[in-house]
Amino acid sequence: MAKQRLSVVVTRRLPEEVETRLSELFDVTLRDDDAPMSRTDLAEAMKSADVLVPTVTDEIDSALISQAGDRLKLIANYGAGVDHIDVATARQRGVLVSNTPGVLTDDTADMTMALLLAVLRRIPEGLHVMQSGDWDGWAPTAYLGGRVAGRRLGILGMGRIGQAVARRASAFGMQVHYHNRRRLRPETEQALDATYWESLDQMVARMDVISVNCPATPSTFHLMNARRLKLMKPEAVIVNTSRGEVVDEAALTRMLRAGEIAGAGLDVYEHGTRVNPRLRELGNVVLLPHMGSATREGRIEMGEKVIINIKTFDDGHRPPDQVVPSML
Repeated sequence: MAKQRLSVVVTRRLPEEVETRLSELFDVTLRDDDAPMSRTDLAEAMKSADVLVPTVTDEIDSALISQAGDRLKLIANYGAGVDHIDVATARQRGVLVSNTPGVLTDDTADMTMALLLAVLRRIPEGLHVMQSGDWDGWAPTAYLGGRVAGRRLGILGMGRIGQAVARRASAFGMQVHYHNRRRLRPETEQALDATYWESLDQMVARMDVISVNCPATPSTFHLMNARRLKLMKPEAVIVNTSRGEVVDEAALTRMLRAGEIAGAGLDVYEHGTRVNPRLRELGNVVLLPHMGSATREGRIEMGEKVIINIKTFDDGHRPPDQVVPSML
């Protein structure tokens, strides 16, 4: 007798290659549109499926997991971050959680450098004047930005992405500094030519650029709070391609408006799509719609990891990217 195929519900549209392979392997329910599922639809899916494949736009909290049926055994997250999933409650209910780490490292690091360059070299302002047809020609003092080489970059979070940012920054001639929960091994530190700061306050006060590359956890919430943002030099800029909650967005907005911080490049926001409207008014801020991982190659690789996690689970083994509360 042929083995019954797992029932898999996918909450958002995925790349065609990923959806096709999921359909070949499992009894999969795909989305016809790309709107997030409602909470009611998520609850129904979790009652009827063996596996749920959510994304960062789906809040899988304790209440929702508690409503799940006995059939649900795996939440195979499409994404590396799992702060939108109550992993502890899932585990208590006997539901495994997996994610897709490692595949977006280079894409996110590239976007970090893109934002850094965009802010320091005032690229959006130049783009706007060209698209509006208002350019009157070259002038010696027009659109003067700052040279990247020689600046001190302070990386907050020296995991995979932080290290990838460090390698790129070094190639641009920047001096790399970092603060991390644990200091890197000496050989890694030497290879990156990176200076470690045990005190985040001391590092922040001395940097020209701060790059936020740490995950969202209770200990990193508002790690860059109003007090710490005030430690930054007035000519310094901050870039965040990690999680919006790490930075106090209201305090950052006030300081940018007051000229206490020179600029910011943001790809993530504290309240998701509800971006502080005052940020949109500022010429020294570059805002992107969570594009850090948005390469076709990266999104396909994410899907391949999801498939491997589900297939490994279906074969009776632990998913290779299983997340447990102690990892968070």
